[in-house]
Amino acid sequence: MDNRHGYWHKARQRYVFGSILGLVTAVSLLGISARAEENLKIDNVKLPKLREQAVMTYAPAVPPSIQRKVPAVVEVRMDSSVKTVEIKPGVTYKYWTFNGDVPGPFIRVRIGDVLEVHHTNSDQSGMPHNIDFHAVTGPGGGAPVTTVVKGEERVAWFKMLHPGLYVYHCAAPPVMDHIANGMYGLILVEPEKGLSKVDREFYVMQHEVYGRFKEKPQEEKTTEAKAEDDFWAEENTGEGYGHGHGAVGEAKPEERGELIFSHQDGLDEHSKYVFFNGKYGKHIGEGMLKANVGEKVRIFFGNAGPNLISSFHVIGEIFDNVYREGDLISKPAHSVQTTLVPAGGSTVVEFGLEVPGNYTLVDHAIFRVEKGAVGFLEAAGDPNHSVYVSDQDAAVCAGCMVHP
Repeated sequence: MDNRHGYWHKARQRYVFGSILGLVTAVSLLGISARAEENLKIDNVKLPKLREQAVMTYAPAVPPSIQRKVPAVVEVRMDSSVKTVEIKPGVTYKYWTFNGDVPGPFIRVRIGDVLEVHHTNSDQSGMPHNIDFHAVTGPGGGAPVTTVVKGEERVAWFKMLHPGLYVYHCAAPPVMDHIANGMYGLILVEPEKGLSKVDREFYVMQHEVYGRFKEKPQEEKTTEAKAEDDFWAEENTGEGYGHGHGAVGEAKPEERGELIFSHQDGLDEHSKYVFFNGKYGKHIGEGMLKANVGEKVRIFFGNAGPNLISSFHVIGEIFDNVYREGDLISKPAHSVQTTLVPAGGSTVVEFGLEVPGNYTLVDHAIFRVEKGAVGFLEAAGDPNHSVYVSDQDAAVCAGCMVHP
């Protein structure tokens, strides 16, 4: 205990808010933190005998369901880093990430498990990062005891007391900047009896990007550039959704290059993009989610925000079950068309696939489709004329991002 106290005394000089809250956390839950090299002993804390490494997956993949019936110490390794990503054809953005991806990894544990978090910081800028798990009971959701600077590692232990689907995110100040720049993900805490069996599970998160393009010097346009401008002018005449013949989400000439984060646009809630799983068109074309007619699908959906409420809807489907706000204990709602998911919240939806075709995932605040809040689930299989039939072929919706 003396070593731990001495550590927190030193940490006070480096982390203003982290040291004070962290000491309280060490007493109030299993959230005991240590530098990795100190090999700190956890005295008077009874940990599960079983130990395993978490199987972590990246969107849209979900780890397999947990088969064991007893709690375990589950080791989770998280690294904070910066990565430049093409978020839309012709547009790059410098994401702040957990484990190099946006959203961060999907973590799946069980009620009663002890989450052993190893957090490292590879961000070369020197910016501190941490992890606020909404599934953690205690100050800051674990953020004070997981705060690390460049080259540092911390280890902390948290007991999972409440089943549900929870958001996690970086909470280093200013917290809204860290979320908007990509530092978020989902953690599922299964109830004792687990979840009902389904055929497919998918991981989808929504978040807003706030940014402005670098101003380019005014130059006389070449003949080729003028022709490109004419192309875009022709495409945006009001027909369809104005995205025309180009690739999905192809940027207009004045909206190409590096997008720079804008804190002011975040304050004004003026989002440049609203994405599913970190990119424009991530689940369009080759990236479509895949399933088959006759299968039951479960989507773990989270909304990182940091500002907007999502009206999550799948066009052409009705949710058989909705576990609102990630609540896996209460009885689910049935036959739901659209479900609201607040910033920093989640939901679990389940539905069966009766008819083949493409089903569109949207935020039904529908103008956000043009900002990127759209994706597709392709259901393969034989026609089901007892449910859906017409004497005419389906019309082609040219230029439409909702009906491909």
